[in-house]
Amino acid sequence: MAVGEHTASGAAIDTAQRDLPVGAAVTASGRVSAAEVFREPSRADQPFSPVQLSRLDEALTLASRETGLRFSVYLGDLGPRPSERVTELHGVLEGAREAVLVAVSPGQRLVEVRTGEEARLRLPDRGAKLAVMSMVASFREGDLVGGLLSGLRMLADQAGGRPRVR
Repeated sequence: MAVGEHTASGAAIDTAQRDLPVGAAVTASGRVSAAEVFREPSRADQPFSPVQLSRLDEALTLASRETGLRFSVYLGDLGPRPSERVTELHGVLEGAREAVLVAVSPGQRLVEVRTGEEARLRLPDRGAKLAVMSMVASFREGDLVGGLLSGLRMLADQAGGRPRVR
C-alpha cells in the first residue's frame, strides 16, 4: 500500500485512529485518509510580481517581433559549468539558429548572452557585451527586472529590424 495499512477488524481501526495526526482517519476499507490545509504559494519565493512578469513578456514579444529573432530569458542557477549549461539551454530552444538567450544567475553573479548561427550574424558580440554591461549596472542597484528590460531593448536595437524578404 502506498499510504497506511489494511486492518482486519474494527478494534484495530480504533487503535490505529488514536495514533494518527490531527486531520487523519482510517477509512472503512482500512486506508488512511488525511486532510491538509491548502496554502497559497508564497510570493516571497518568486523573483517577479505578476506585473513584472507581464512587462518581461511584453519586452520579449516586442524584441522578437521587431527583429525576427527569438528572444528568451533564463533566470536561475547555471551549475558548476555555467557556459556549458547556457549552451545546453540555448540548444533546446525552438528555432535555436535564430534564438537569443539571456541567461542570468544572480547567485553566481553571472550574465551570459548566447546567440544562434543566424542571430549571431545580426547581433555582434560587441552589441551583446554592451547590453550585458547595462544589465549588470541595473542588477548592482537591485533592479533585476529593469536590467532585463533594458538589456532586451538594447539587444533588439543592436539586431535591427526584421530583414525584408525579397
